[in-house]
Amino acid sequence: MKPKKNRNPSAPPPPADHKTLLRLLRESRRPLAPDDLLPALGLHRRKKGEVGELLDELVAQGKLIRLGRAYAPMERVNLITGTVQVQRSGVAFLIPDDPRRKDVFLGQDTAGAWHGDKVAAAITRENARKNHEGRVVRIIERGKRVLTVRIMRSAGPGSFLCRPTDPRLDFAILTHGTDPALGLAKGDIALVAPEDQVDAAVWEGVVLSRLGPEDESAVQEALVKTNHGVPTGFPQAALDEAALLPAVPAEADFAGREDLRATPFVTIDGATARDFDDAVFVERKGRGYRLWVAIADVAHYVPLASALDREAYERGNSYYFPASVEPMFPHALSNGLCSLNPDVPRLAVAVRMDMDARGLPGEVRVMNAVIKSHARLTYDLARDLCVDKTPQARAAFAADKGQSGRDVLAMLDLAEGLARQMRQRRLERGSLDFDLPEGEVRFDEAGRPVAFEPRERHFAHQLIEEFMIAANEAVSEYLAAHALPCLYRVHGEPDREKLETLYTLLSRLDGEAAPRRTRAGKFSNEDFTPEAIGRLLASVAGTEREFLVHRMVLRAMKQARYQPDNEGHFGLASESYAHFTSPIRRYADLVVHRLIKHALGHRHMPVPGFKKLAEMGQHLSGRERVSQEAERECNKRYACMVLRGQEGRVLRGVVSSLTDYGFWVELPEVMADGFIRLSTMLDDYYGYLKEREMLLGQRTGRVIRVGQAVKARLMGVHMDRLEIDLELAQDKAQGDAQGSEDGAAPLSRKERRAVEESRRAGRAREKRLAAKSGGTKSGGSRSGKSRRSDNSAAAGAASASRRSSGKARKR
Repeated sequence: MKPKKNRNPSAPPPPADHKTLLRLLRESRRPLAPDDLLPALGLHRRKKGEVGELLDELVAQGKLIRLGRAYAPMERVNLITGTVQVQRSGVAFLIPDDPRRKDVFLGQDTAGAWHGDKVAAAITRENARKNHEGRVVRIIERGKRVLTVRIMRSAGPGSFLCRPTDPRLDFAILTHGTDPALGLAKGDIALVAPEDQVDAAVWEGVVLSRLGPEDESAVQEALVKTNHGVPTGFPQAALDEAALLPAVPAEADFAGREDLRATPFVTIDGATARDFDDAVFVERKGRGYRLWVAIADVAHYVPLASALDREAYERGNSYYFPASVEPMFPHALSNGLCSLNPDVPRLAVAVRMDMDARGLPGEVRVMNAVIKSHARLTYDLARDLCVDKTPQARAAFAADKGQSGRDVLAMLDLAEGLARQMRQRRLERGSLDFDLPEGEVRFDEAGRPVAFEPRERHFAHQLIEEFMIAANEAVSEYLAAHALPCLYRVHGEPDREKLETLYTLLSRLDGEAAPRRTRAGKFSNEDFTPEAIGRLLASVAGTEREFLVHRMVLRAMKQARYQPDNEGHFGLASESYAHFTSPIRRYADLVVHRLIKHALGHRHMPVPGFKKLAEMGQHLSGRERVSQEAERECNKRYACMVLRGQEGRVLRGVVSSLTDYGFWVELPEVMADGFIRLSTMLDDYYGYLKEREMLLGQRTGRVIRVGQAVKARLMGVHMDRLEIDLELAQDKAQGDAQGSEDGAAPLSRKERRAVEESRRAGRAREKRLAAKSGGTKSGGSRSGKSRRSDNSAAAGAASASRRSSGKARKR
């Protein structure tokens, strides 16, 4: 079918723009070439090049696909657009742009697409329970136009052989025309712009700059920022706007605001924090409490659509690394005018919440205010003052601050009591209490990382978290009461299949001590409520499995996201939740602040429609994932840097996942995981029983299962692959036919039968091997060297099989 011509000859032809071209192609029953579109647009053939450029731009945006000389809308050819995500096993998934679609399994053949590329894929097989399978049809846009590489060796004058630092990019780059003044040497990290592909696993490229030696912290953080597209500089227009802002609020800005400068607000943050966007104050109200939460009024200084606003939206949030920060706003705002620094007036949006004696919320009032922080407290100092109530710390604080210090101490005592009540009420309603520690890097005087260990968490952290949760819930309900939209923070129900696997695993490991389900036998809805998951988490509190179980529950959870449709927050058991408390570091909070301003009577603050909020939510959720992935990679790099040179160190860990060629071990001491290959276990041949999720020794019947506590010896660290190689530190694998050494439940009858079958098969195999080698003793075994070689070969075959057909674990 040809595209419709203009019915009215006197009417002007439609303009040649993106919107018109998309409409014409969607109305057509077949793909159209530029020659087909020119008559419908009323354009001369001289305009063919311009139309072709517009069509190619739509292809780059993922809205059209080119089919030979013709073009077709993506939705008409049954293709899905999304981002390629390569797992550490080597297999890839397509993460669809449409969040309603499930991920698509791509396998190892990605048709030249790299991790992070935007592609169009066709579904090749639909599966009822598993992920659909697909293949990449077209690479729409490279996720990375600049790669960080490791210089491997010189390849001639001005040429170097390099490999990307991202282990998911499995190819080499041969550079040319490199400036000798860069002084590149083996082991340096450089930025390279890839060019043409010259071989299946080799690309050409041009060196743009040298970052420095691989073993420097600044270099590692710089390469992570490049790998994930983290912005490292502000455009000049944004810097110019920030420079025009005043150093302190003007007196005229205080007009129409509640003057709370005499109220002894305090900030409580980490010792190294420089941006303070929330302050709290608690006072008595009858038998109950009155909680004040004041948040920096960023919206007052950052107009919508200004250069500062546009750049903040593109960033989405601030990016935090152990040795550096890439803030959402320039320092003039984030560390100055919009930071609630002590003893200076600051503009704020304040929420006043009345709480009863049990910590349940009552009346809420939201207001524009001017406050003054009376003390900048660190978490550790707050712990000493109001949690542990250390006499020496309290006396020193009162002596330093005088009457103001004594007022703050009395307020902190009230705050601690209120926070405990609020936390208890939140847990009673079913809110999940994840307590996974965050990693903290310790540096020596030269700036080299010397330790990567869990950061201590205590009730001073929880105190602030309780108050921020309450404020976030209050403002989301406030906007709903004013019939205004909101950019909600939603968290869907968890993946039931993953939780079923976890329940089953714990029942096998702990037997009668495993968490009780609502009913015996089949799973029911009651097993997946926040209350049930809370009981599961409580059942492992204080045990060696606590870290692993918390991680597995988190993996079963859906990714929290921003959207205008309120679906509640499962993890917090909250019916209405929005992010409001960090507008310096999260753009979603700034959106909520502007909506509050409108509710307070600032009608110049426009209210975005549902479609616009949905678009913003999708973008901001994506930037949040970038931040999380960058932080995760940076932490793994620091863990590897710290462990390098510590070969032989014995670490405690918990088996976290199994494959047919080895198993991963979570190492809470260093906040990382390592891998033990079966080829290092010379006491037996081990088989992977996937349906029972265990590795089983054929000769000894020894068992290795997820959740089992082990001791592992560090064998080596590979920065190029970001891998930590381990071996079991015990003389024998933990666990036997009757249970593991860490107190796992005895094997079931079926598992015992599998053990016996494995032992019989192992003895028969040894007899055959002994006969072939001329041995006379029944059950003789080969040497450790032969056993290692056999296990290595088996591991290689298993790895190839797993990469080609296995289903990788998805984050």
